[in-house]
Amino acid sequence: MPEQRYSQPEIDALYRVIAERRDMRHFRPDPVEPATLTRLLQAAHLGPSVGYMQPWRFIRITSTALRNELHALVEGERERTADALGERRNEFMRLKVEGMRDCGELLVVALCDGRERHVFGRRTMPEMDLASAACAIQNLWLAARAEGLGMGWVSLFDPSAVAELLAMPPGAKPIAILCLGHVDGFYDRPMLEREDWAQRIPLDNLVGEDGWPKAGD
Repeated sequence: MPEQRYSQPEIDALYRVIAERRDMRHFRPDPVEPATLTRLLQAAHLGPSVGYMQPWRFIRITSTALRNELHALVEGERERTADALGERRNEFMRLKVEGMRDCGELLVVALCDGRERHVFGRRTMPEMDLASAACAIQNLWLAARAEGLGMGWVSLFDPSAVAELLAMPPGAKPIAILCLGHVDGFYDRPMLEREDWAQRIPLDNLVGEDGWPKAGD
């Protein structure tokens, strides 16, 4: 019977990539090699999906004008988000929340149209299409980190406005703008942790046994 467990160096490399993945906002404009981009998208396409529906769709933004229009939509939502944060508004506005104008590749990820026909695993939880696409994005993120490329997930946008801008078919829904590209270095900790926006919750507070987790001290 073939060995089921990977070698220890391979296991260590996997856990290292997971631990060192970062939501990046600082990029160099150098282009991403086409062969590398293909590998990353293939890694995303190998992601698990409920009912094997494969709901993800990827749009490369190669037009500078279109990139600028997307950036304007994100900037408008950044202002509205800041207003909604109340007393943390100024603190939020000091954060760098995206690198859309600097990254080598800009991708929009969307859920496909016609998803209502996929009921396998979604009859009571239709949001599993989003969960599946998120798994594909995580695959891409980890593969990018392994290749030495940074990636950042931008979610500050109105889905209907982005769908209209990109002429998506009715029923399709954008869920992510991904900044992908070369970086000078990876953050030693998540950027929002470094900026004291939030801290990682202890794992013990999030794991329960036979019931809801009981938060630690």
